[in-house]
Amino acid sequence: MKWFRFLLVSMALLTGAARADIAIEIVGVGSQQYPIAIAPFRGEVSLPQSLTSVIGNDLNLSGLFRVINAGDMAPVPYQPSEVNSQALAARGAQTVLVGQVGQAADGYKIRFWLLEAATRRELIAMEVTAQAKQLRRTAHQIADMIYEKITGEPGAFNSRIAYVIKHGGRNELQVADSDGYGAQTILTSKEPILTPKWSPDGSTLAYVSFEKQKPVVFTHHLQSGRRVAVAAFRGNNSAPAWSPDGSQLAVALTKDGGTNVYLINAHGGAARRLTFGGEINTEPSWTPDGKAILFTSDRGGSPQIYRQSILGNGAERMTFTGGYNASAKMSPDGKLMTFVARDNGAYRVAVMDVATKQVMVLTDTPDDDSPSFSPNGRMILYEAVVDRKRSLAVVSSDGRVKQRLRALAGEVRQPAWGPLLK
Repeated sequence: MKWFRFLLVSMALLTGAARADIAIEIVGVGSQQYPIAIAPFRGEVSLPQSLTSVIGNDLNLSGLFRVINAGDMAPVPYQPSEVNSQALAARGAQTVLVGQVGQAADGYKIRFWLLEAATRRELIAMEVTAQAKQLRRTAHQIADMIYEKITGEPGAFNSRIAYVIKHGGRNELQVADSDGYGAQTILTSKEPILTPKWSPDGSTLAYVSFEKQKPVVFTHHLQSGRRVAVAAFRGNNSAPAWSPDGSQLAVALTKDGGTNVYLINAHGGAARRLTFGGEINTEPSWTPDGKAILFTSDRGGSPQIYRQSILGNGAERMTFTGGYNASAKMSPDGKLMTFVARDNGAYRVAVMDVATKQVMVLTDTPDDDSPSFSPNGRMILYEAVVDRKRSLAVVSSDGRVKQRLRALAGEVRQPAWGPLLK
């Protein structure tokens, strides 16, 4: 959320479990797409959830793969010895996924192979078991294995996203799979819900709610539903960010005048002030090593991004190009920083190489907000305005792959990409 907007909304407000799946549209793909053939698994038709359709959809949505349907081959291959290398070569496939599903005592037994199409050499050969309710997650895990084997980078399909949907006067905090399926409403309120952030283990969300007629930071355990008001100090409480070990939250508070970043225990308690200087210091996020925070400050005369040790040492300015840079997040490996930059009057998602300080604007939409990295750092989820409607979008960290995520109803805001599921 743009840093100054929160203050304006807060002042205005202080004075004055449904389901919604997300549809994903690919609007840009990688410069080279890897051709992979996927055959339906033997016995899959009896499952409550197709595995290969989820796997193929995951790989297709990444923008890096061209999925070839091998289901119309005669005969359909279900194991390595049945793969017709010549037929696959005619379709341009470099690898092929085949498999079988059978009953197991505790659910289903799934055997699958990823093979080189030309030689039938095994790249992956594995057997897993899954209960019916775990089939979609298992499919995401298989897609992650394939992604990593082909690209050399970890996948991020087996993860979730959080966001806020606004239906008229109702706000819903929802979580869904990374592909937009399985949306669940965590909280419904007539008052605004802002800036959801995932705990490192994916069990809990921290967010800002106005239900107490002022902005208060809550933590919300997803499985139990337990909510705790961890920052309800005098004035505004906003912009929570989990430390990498999950023990602390960085928050923006106005309790001592001005807006500054403080550290609190993840379960609540006293706040330790980190930032000094300027009227507004907000939107904290952590570096992956947990030793420093990034934040937005006006101390230089315009909104810019700074980095500061959590020990309280002096802040280092990170951005110098343009009169507005805010909402910074670091990639999991610490090599990239994504943020919102004002570019020719538009607010767009950008990325900085932390070592070289080189900046690249990734998007072309006019009013982007709230960028966050996928668990593998390959993609960035953000809020965009498309066709005059707030929705979610995804762009790769090199700008080549682009997706739009459309809610079936309402406007979608404040996205956050969670960690890989265990």
